[in-house]
Amino acid sequence: GDRMWHFAVSVFLVELYGNSLLLTAVYGLVVAGSVLLLGAIIGDWVDKNSRLKVAQTSLVVQNASVILCGIILMIVFLFKTQLLTLYHGWLLTMCYILVITIANIANLASTATAITIQRDWIVVVAGEDRSKLADMNATIRRIDQLTNILAPMAVGQIMTFGSPMIGCGFISGWNLMSMCVEYLLLWKVYQKTPTLAVKSAKVEESELKQLNVKKESDMKPAEGVQLIVEKDVTGFEPQQEKEVSCTARIAEPFITFRDGWVAYYNQPVFLAGMGLAFLYMTVLGFDCITTGYAYTQGLSGSVLSLLMGASAVTGIMGTVAFTWLRHKCGLVRTGLISGIAQFACLVLCAISVFMPGSPLDLTVSPFADISARLFESEPLPTIASPEDKPEMVFATGMPNVLNGSTTPANSDPEMSPEPVPLISVSLLFAGVIAARVGLWSFDLTVTQLLQENVVESERGIINGVQNSMNYLLDLLHFIMVILAPNPEAFGLLVLISVSFVAMGHIMYFRFAQKSLGKQLFVCCTPDPKAVSDSLPPGNTSTV
Repeated sequence: GDRMWHFAVSVFLVELYGNSLLLTAVYGLVVAGSVLLLGAIIGDWVDKNSRLKVAQTSLVVQNASVILCGIILMIVFLFKTQLLTLYHGWLLTMCYILVITIANIANLASTATAITIQRDWIVVVAGEDRSKLADMNATIRRIDQLTNILAPMAVGQIMTFGSPMIGCGFISGWNLMSMCVEYLLLWKVYQKTPTLAVKSAKVEESELKQLNVKKESDMKPAEGVQLIVEKDVTGFEPQQEKEVSCTARIAEPFITFRDGWVAYYNQPVFLAGMGLAFLYMTVLGFDCITTGYAYTQGLSGSVLSLLMGASAVTGIMGTVAFTWLRHKCGLVRTGLISGIAQFACLVLCAISVFMPGSPLDLTVSPFADISARLFESEPLPTIASPEDKPEMVFATGMPNVLNGSTTPANSDPEMSPEPVPLISVSLLFAGVIAARVGLWSFDLTVTQLLQENVVESERGIINGVQNSMNYLLDLLHFIMVILAPNPEAFGLLVLISVSFVAMGHIMYFRFAQKSLGKQLFVCCTPDPKAVSDSLPPGNTSTV
């Protein structure tokens, strides 16, 4: 249900606003900004509450928000004409704002669900068995990859053969049913794993300290007990002040935000997390940007769907490679090998920039089209009149699914454009698809490093900040595309993306070098405890 909604919400917003990307862009900006600002606060909320409460609350809020959004969108699709006439269209604008706001709440709840299930529950269920943890992480990622394929296919077929309104109703009904099923499954897992009920959260730790003080009050207080008493006194005085002071309550989210980022910086796996975040600063993925560029190069929708399927297959291969490499070489070395493999594949993308068929032309200003429309008052492109249509030749025509190498029967062969060479775009997508093996293996490596090396009481806030870092770099990559939107500048964006991927893996190499030292390049003897043993003790922070 979550994957269906993520795919469909952008399509719904485009349909609502007359095939314009404005609402989709606003939604993406709001989502990225919200997670960037609230990631640490969401993680801190996950840490301070019981696991079952967090999972149930986030699950209900997420699905209820999606259902409510679906109902509102159905009403808008049904009565859009009437809403346009009411209050000069302001009521329809309020519906747009309401949809984006509720959809953003659903995304924040989805973030909380991902943190508590994929970064906390799974660690407790696996126990001390790190191999089991690796297998569970890989299995979850494979399921995620499959749903990324199946969910858009299902919604796309419903919207194609039905209507957007039917799609909204289907997604709302699906989320209602899936919420009940997921709720029951979470409850069953919670019942079968008693350790999930025990959480060393900060509040519970202070309560345990109080119990220890009461239990040992009759005995002669030792130095450690005296320290606990002092910590309790200093720890509960601010709580009494917070109950009285309204200013402290207002400042608490800002303090949590600051402490979360400081704690993230002080983590022993900080460089590994930063390395993963830098991989989000890229146009080398199957998002709307790369898809749009592919269309300008003459690739059809059917070819793109096949390429997306191939990328999902290589992503699943990456999860298999992760478990095998971790067993053979250890967790830290797996990340290093995966990074080298990903970068080697992305070199093909860098080479494609200079191959025949590449539109790279740095003499074309990326602001030429924008300045022409804003300052020279050139008219916006309009739909061609019927008499002009026979003269148009499309690069994605049906006679050739790759490019427009064939000429329509009613057109002049001399006026037909030359076919675009496919060497450049073929190398680009070959590199992107092949790099998914290393990408997902590296992602799983950093995920498990965070699971194993972050203390239990800080898992939520640290992973919340990690999500914020990922969204920050993802937001920067969208800004980069806004600054250079024309196809002639896409090659430059590819080179910048490859550079950021290289910087991310350099950060990880530095982390691996600190962790394993001279043993980094010894792959014959895997050491599952290499990170926890080699990292300095007490290097964790306390929020």
